[in-house]
Amino acid sequence: MDDLLAFLHESDVEENDSFVCVVVHNIDGPGLRDSESQEYLAQLASCSHIRIVASVDNVNAPLLWDKKMVHTQFNWCWYHIPTFAPYNVEGTFFPLILAHSSTAQSAKTAAIVLQSLTPNAQSVFKILAEYQLSHPDEEGMPVDALYTIARERFLVSSQVTLNSHLTEFKDHELVKTRRHSDGQDCLHIPLAADALEKLLSEINQ
Repeated sequence: MDDLLAFLHESDVEENDSFVCVVVHNIDGPGLRDSESQEYLAQLASCSHIRIVASVDNVNAPLLWDKKMVHTQFNWCWYHIPTFAPYNVEGTFFPLILAHSSTAQSAKTAAIVLQSLTPNAQSVFKILAEYQLSHPDEEGMPVDALYTIARERFLVSSQVTLNSHLTEFKDHELVKTRRHSDGQDCLHIPLAADALEKLLSEINQ
């Protein structure tokens, strides 16, 4: 990384030199919110042959940066241009990221998706996740069993309510349906056990 930054940074920049413009949508997003990512982006922005254009979602985004990053490295020119657009496009990438990510990133991505759902939906998902971890050799959790537990905990009032939650899970590819050997439908979360454990710790925080 240091060699790349050195290559991109020259003290003498002429007016007709070429620049690389880096566009970062949602620079304060969950995937870039850690200090290491922001430090690398700040170093990149300070290179003489780099120009960064970025958008932020949260009014507290500047809290990610210290004074040096804001005024010396990024050296932002601020424009307040709210779009009020829904996250329809961004949301379509969650399943793709979930399927091709590392354990930590998969859990983090799934947690982001779950945060967009209702507390009851999150609790229903936790029941399914805990069942899957405690029954690793089974094909999944029977829908009837999930409904019974969810109703006992007053998370759903009817099968229709549960089906609504399950539809949300399936739309985000958080849950898949399998056919049990006895013919009944079972629910399975397509995450490895370690990723599922990390996900539970994320949503329990």
